[in-house]
Amino acid sequence: MRVLLRNRKVQILLNGGLGLGLLAVSYFSVKHFIKGGWPLHHADPILVVAAALLFLIAYAFKAWGWQRLFAPADRPTAGALAFAGGAACVGGVAMPGRVDDAIRIACVKRYPGTRAGLGTIGLSLIILGMLDNAALAPLATVAMTDARSWTVRAGFLLVMVGGVLAAVVVSMVPKFAGMRRVMKYRIGRWLSEHTQCRKESLAALLLISVSWALRGTAVFLLLNALALRGSFPLALGFICASAASAALPIGPAGAAMQAGAGATLLALSGVPKAEALAFAVAAQALVVVTGAAVILLIAAWHVGVRIRPRLAAAF
Repeated sequence: MRVLLRNRKVQILLNGGLGLGLLAVSYFSVKHFIKGGWPLHHADPILVVAAALLFLIAYAFKAWGWQRLFAPADRPTAGALAFAGGAACVGGVAMPGRVDDAIRIACVKRYPGTRAGLGTIGLSLIILGMLDNAALAPLATVAMTDARSWTVRAGFLLVMVGGVLAAVVVSMVPKFAGMRRVMKYRIGRWLSEHTQCRKESLAALLLISVSWALRGTAVFLLLNALALRGSFPLALGFICASAASAALPIGPAGAAMQAGAGATLLALSGVPKAEALAFAVAAQALVVVTGAAVILLIAAWHVGVRIRPRLAAAF
């Protein structure tokens, strides 16, 4: 599989297919918004811009948290991880669920200066997913206070329990990797070398929690930008519902699943169905746009670094 992915023709085919898929999604999305109208056209522009900035900053905190899950010798740059997060978000518009993880691995591995191997990146993604669940547990606790139905409360309770269990598993991984019985095997020795200590995992959890809190605040601002009078617990519930749907093993499309789950939660909370769906689409679109902005900013920075010596020599 690795040899196949290194083939130049295969890379061109995969990149071309991804590009065509994104163009097709963009075409049908634009066509839909031309007919039905853009959900944010009546929104408060100041609150929308503030929400977009918070989404953008959340990418940075997520990258810093993910970075702490690598050993110092293999640790990619925060730019590489932020670029991978933005690419996975944009690619998730057209790709089925869980394909975004493959996009993250490919982007980090191909990013200039990355020394981490595929196994190391994959292990960090597994731990990152568990820490995401752990970070969502307190958000689900707050969201439960505003839930109107027992079904919604039960869903938040599952998110809470899953987050606590994920935190326990992450805290036990270093101890498990250091056991003598595990160290006898090659996979055990590799795991002990690439598993971070609890202190680093806790630091990663704090940074990831800040990222999710910023996203929740952005959703709260967006609710008020559209005059839906949403509460902060409702915004956190929207984030939890979207994130829980993204955790499904497979789905028709990652972004569509998250928007649908968020719209369902808003509808169950009393928001009219049409407005709930419009808000979910708008919020997901804003996340994708900020992901694309992350990609463009990092790419522009790399281009600037490369052409700066040439410009200095020319002038």
